[in-house]
Amino acid sequence: MPPGACGQAEPVTFAARLRANQDTFGPVCVGADPHASILEAWGLPDSPAGLATFSEIFTEAFAGCVASIKPQVAFFERHGSKGLAVLETMIGAFREAGTLVIADAKRGDIGSTMMGYAQAWLGDGPLGSDAVTLSPYLGVGALAPALEMAGENDRGVFVLGVTSNHEGASIQGAGRPAVGQLVLDELGEWNDRIWPGQTGSIGAVIGATAGQRLADWGVSVDSLHGMILAPGVGAQGATVAQAQALAGTNLLCIPLSRAILSAGPDVARLKDSHSSW
Repeated sequence: MPPGACGQAEPVTFAARLRANQDTFGPVCVGADPHASILEAWGLPDSPAGLATFSEIFTEAFAGCVASIKPQVAFFERHGSKGLAVLETMIGAFREAGTLVIADAKRGDIGSTMMGYAQAWLGDGPLGSDAVTLSPYLGVGALAPALEMAGENDRGVFVLGVTSNHEGASIQGAGRPAVGQLVLDELGEWNDRIWPGQTGSIGAVIGATAGQRLADWGVSVDSLHGMILAPGVGAQGATVAQAQALAGTNLLCIPLSRAILSAGPDVARLKDSHSSW
């Protein structure tokens, strides 16, 4: 039964919409990562035309059939304005179908520039998505334009917290409390201020393979009071159980790309691949 049926209140905040979609379709967020090797595997040229065909197949397979998708913006940007046009079309199609779009753009800046990114990805323009990924290493406070717009526009953000790439350890694990913990604590304060008593629509990116780092650095996700995007399940070696274990009481979203896209370009096989998770 769709949200809002039979007099039920339709969920408003991004976190509430994500939870409602996951109740229907499960926690997997399908990654749209059309890098050159995927296009080649699908028999498509590494060009704007090949990207457009990828997008059409991806949309046919998943629009209205999964809780959320996560287009990796870089793989569209590399094709220039024609690639961004494909991304705009994809975002519009999925949002119209009720599938949440998490733009994996990893933006982060200060002042009016950060406001520009917030307006682009969390506004009502052609790239406007349901949520966007952000980098906090100019300071969590510098992300205020996006965090505030998420509250005003009922959108969401996922801020890099403790990632699984080895290069991140020297920064994220520095100090005691670790920098990663300070980021999570500050995000939790924003959640409590904007959505008191609710699951906040400000989330953190915590690598599903980063459980040992959390333990070694004494990092707890309990202060977040929001959502966790946990990449690393599938091709990177982590399990769903590992992702669930690190999420605590936060709403968990599990992005999967290669593990699903490897079934393409056949639409039925793509759908079956998603269902298997």
